[in-house]
Amino acid sequence: MDLIQKIKKSGLVGRGGAGFPTWKKWEMVKNAPDKEKYVICNLSEGEPGIKKDKYILDNYLKILIEGIELAMKNVGAQRAIIVLKDEYFDQMADIVIEHIGKEKIEIFRKSGGYISGEETALLEAIEGQRIEPRAKPPYPTTDGLWHYPTLINNAETLYSVALIAHGKYKNERLISISGDCLHLGTFSVPENFTIKQVLEISQNIMNYDYFVQVGGGASGTVLNKNQLNRPLIGMGAIIVHRRSITKVGDLALKWARFFRDESCGKCVPCREGTYRICEILESENPNWDMLYDIFDTMEKTSFCAMGIMVSTPFKSLIENVLT
Repeated sequence: MDLIQKIKKSGLVGRGGAGFPTWKKWEMVKNAPDKEKYVICNLSEGEPGIKKDKYILDNYLKILIEGIELAMKNVGAQRAIIVLKDEYFDQMADIVIEHIGKEKIEIFRKSGGYISGEETALLEAIEGQRIEPRAKPPYPTTDGLWHYPTLINNAETLYSVALIAHGKYKNERLISISGDCLHLGTFSVPENFTIKQVLEISQNIMNYDYFVQVGGGASGTVLNKNQLNRPLIGMGAIIVHRRSITKVGDLALKWARFFRDESCGKCVPCREGTYRICEILESENPNWDMLYDIFDTMEKTSFCAMGIMVSTPFKSLIENVLT
C-alpha cells in the first residue's frame, strides 16, 4: 500500500483547522500535470492560545522534516518551504537549518500577522506580494506558489504523516491547554475524545465554575462547563476561563481588537465590520441589535474565512455563558 492510501486509511485530516482529508489534498497535487510542484509546511500558528506546532519544533523536529520529505517524494515536488512566524524564526531558525542540511528545503520568515497564516495569503507573502487572501477557485493544489501545484499542510499534519509511514500513528492529535487551569501545556489525546475527556486526561477538571474557548483564543467557540461532552473542534486549543475572575466584557473587547488589528483590509465587510464591533463594545451602552446585524453581514459577505468566523466567539459567549 502506498503512503497516500495509508493516509486515507488512517482517516487523517488537516490539523490547521479546516479538517480537509489529507490524502485527498496530496492526491490532487500528485495528479496535477505540471512538472514543477511545491510543498509548504505552515508553521505560522497565529491563533492565540495555540502552541502545538511549537511543541513539535521543540520535540519532534526530525520527524517533522521526514514528513516534509515524504510529502515531496509522494506528490512529486522539487522544493519545500517551512514557514516560521517571527517568534519561531528567532528561536529556531538555526536549529531547523541544521536539520534540513542541503536538502531542497528552505525556511521562510512569515510576517503579516494573523491573516498570513491563511494558505493563499501565505502564498502571496512568499511571492512578495501584498499579504491578503486569493480568490478560490483555483485552489493551491493546482494553482499555488508561482501558479504551480502546491501542497500546503500544517506542521502537525506532516508530523502525523511521518508516524503513519512508520506504523506509529495512533489516531491522536495535539491539544494546547491554557488559561485558568491546573496543568498547562500540550497534550496528545485520541482524536475522538470529547472536550471533557481531554480535560480529564490532562487533570484539568476544576471544582470552580468556568467556561472554555475551544479551537483558538480568538475565533474559538465558547462553551460552558455543561457543554463539554462535545467533540474536539478547530485548530487544537482549549482555553479555560474562571467565571469569578473573568471580565467577559474585557474578554470580548480583546477579541474585537485582535480581529480589527489583524484584518488585512481587502474586503469592506471585514475591514469596516471589525472596526464597528470594537466601536460598539467600547461604548457605554452597546447596541446589541446593530452588533448582530454586523455579524450577519460579515458571515454572508466577507471574502475569506476570517471575516466569516469573527462572530463565532461573540455569539457563543452570549448564548452559552451570558444567557
